[in-house]
Amino acid sequence: MKFILSLFSIIFLFVNISSQDNPESFPFVDSSKITIAPPTSVIAEDFKYDNAEKLSITWIPSIDDQIGDNNKVKGYKIYRITDGGQPELIAEILPGSNNYLDEGLEENIWYSYFVSSISDNFEARSNTTESVTPKREWLNFDLKFLFLIALIISSSVIYYIRHASKGKKLFVRKIAGLEAVDDAIGRATEMGRPILFIPGIHDMDDVQTLAAITILGNVARQIADYDTKIRMPVSRSLVMTAARETIKAAYQTAGRPDAYSDDMVNYITDEQFGYVAAVDGIMVREKPATIFLLGAFFAESLILAETGNSIGAIQIAGTARPAQLPFFIAACDFTLIGEELFAASAYLSGEPKMLGSLKGQDIGKGIAMAAIVVGVLSATFGEIWDVQFLLDIKQYLLQFFTVR
Repeated sequence: MKFILSLFSIIFLFVNISSQDNPESFPFVDSSKITIAPPTSVIAEDFKYDNAEKLSITWIPSIDDQIGDNNKVKGYKIYRITDGGQPELIAEILPGSNNYLDEGLEENIWYSYFVSSISDNFEARSNTTESVTPKREWLNFDLKFLFLIALIISSSVIYYIRHASKGKKLFVRKIAGLEAVDDAIGRATEMGRPILFIPGIHDMDDVQTLAAITILGNVARQIADYDTKIRMPVSRSLVMTAARETIKAAYQTAGRPDAYSDDMVNYITDEQFGYVAAVDGIMVREKPATIFLLGAFFAESLILAETGNSIGAIQIAGTARPAQLPFFIAACDFTLIGEELFAASAYLSGEPKMLGSLKGQDIGKGIAMAAIVVGVLSATFGEIWDVQFLLDIKQYLLQFFTVR
């Protein structure tokens, strides 16, 4: 009996060894089918501070999603289920992603999602999220600090307007270029030569052109009082219309409407250097005693300023374009730098609302300057000396002034 059992054991062992040597005895496995793990922890939630039209989907990527050329995961598919209906493929995104923003949704409709990781020929689906619906938030509390800053500046503007309306004098720093306006107009009157006013080369949709036209109103009133000749060539038809109305109103205010003429303002061309050539010709032929270069200027700034300088005119220039300021500073007698161009109308008119607005804005600038100085010092010395108190100040300022 023992002999028979031993014989069966030897036969079984022989058959087993033989089967291992023969590959055809193994079950066939399709090696081209790459299986991958699905993403996990898929969460769908309302996107904050929108108009009830967005949902945010986040997940933990598949464990097979790895950096490199051998990454098994080729991307992710996001499916949406609307009110318990059939799944709908809404997006395919790249591997390594872990979030998606679904837009264009409707309020009071319930949505659920699942995410699949995909390889070349395999798709692994995650669990389905709970149903959510987008909600409308009326107040964005992420902007609470911005609201506080706006409230402080607005309150300052209102306070200073009321303060100026009561006849109390507000201090405004002297601007040399505007202080020289009276002398420049007086010089042209004494010499019997015209004044040339150039409002830049942009149309009325540029705030610098608007500022130039505002200054023109104050300049034109003095010109009307002194009975001085003004020439204003422009490169935009709308600027021509606005300038004519501004000068006409100034002459009427001065009580000399009969002295006004539409020929004071004339349209040249929209072409940049064609306009510059015509203006330079006017300068050389008529030799104006005073030239105003106020508005938006580009490559033509130095050409105009140098030509005006060559004929010996007093030049008062101003622009908010930093790249052109060096040319004006080099070739002109007075230059309004950046923001001074916009403050000029308040400075020249002395009107309470304008002065109050100017002073109120200065409060906002003061807050910004103080925050920059404190923030830079806190960040610098906090990192150098590892002082937690200073690092906390830096972090608080970042939170206060960051708009999410």
